[in-house]
Amino acid sequence: MHPCRVLFICTGNSARSILSEATLNHLGAGRFAAFSAGSRPTGRVHPQAIEELKARGIATEGLASKSWDRFTEAGAPPLDIVITVCDNAASETCPVLFGDFVRSHWGLPDPAAQDTDIAAAFRRAHRLIERRITALLQLPVETMGRDELQQTLDRIGSLTGEEAGA
Repeated sequence: MHPCRVLFICTGNSARSILSEATLNHLGAGRFAAFSAGSRPTGRVHPQAIEELKARGIATEGLASKSWDRFTEAGAPPLDIVITVCDNAASETCPVLFGDFVRSHWGLPDPAAQDTDIAAAFRRAHRLIERRITALLQLPVETMGRDELQQTLDRIGSLTGEEAGA
C-alpha cells in the first residue's frame, strides 16, 4: 500500500502550503507523502517559514516554491487528497485543481502578509497547521470511504487558532 499522497495548495507556495508540506512529511513519515504548490508561485520559500520549521526540528531540505502545473503533467504522482490553505476571509482566490482525489479547504491567514510581528504570525499559523495535521494523522484514511473522508477533512479545516492554542 502506498502512502496517502497529499497536495497542499495556496497562491504563492511560499509560506502556508510549505509549512503544511514539511510538517506532514515530518509527522506522517511513511504513512503520508506531502507536496505543495501554488497557482502563482513566488519562486522562493519565505525565510520565516524556513526559520519556523527549523525551530521545530523539521527538515527544510528540498522545499521550494513551485507551480501546481507539475501535478497536472504526465508522470506526476497521483494524488489522494488536495487541500487548499488560502484565506477566503481575506478575499484570496483559492486555486482549483481537477482530478480524482478528495478535496478540502483548510484556510488560514497568510503569515507573510502580516505587518506586525512576522515571526509571531508564522508561529500562530504553524501551530494551527500542526493541530490540523495531528487530527489528520489520527484518521484511518486507508480504510475511510470517500464521503466520510471528505466530511472529516472539512471538519478539520474548520478548527480555529483558539482550538489550536494559538
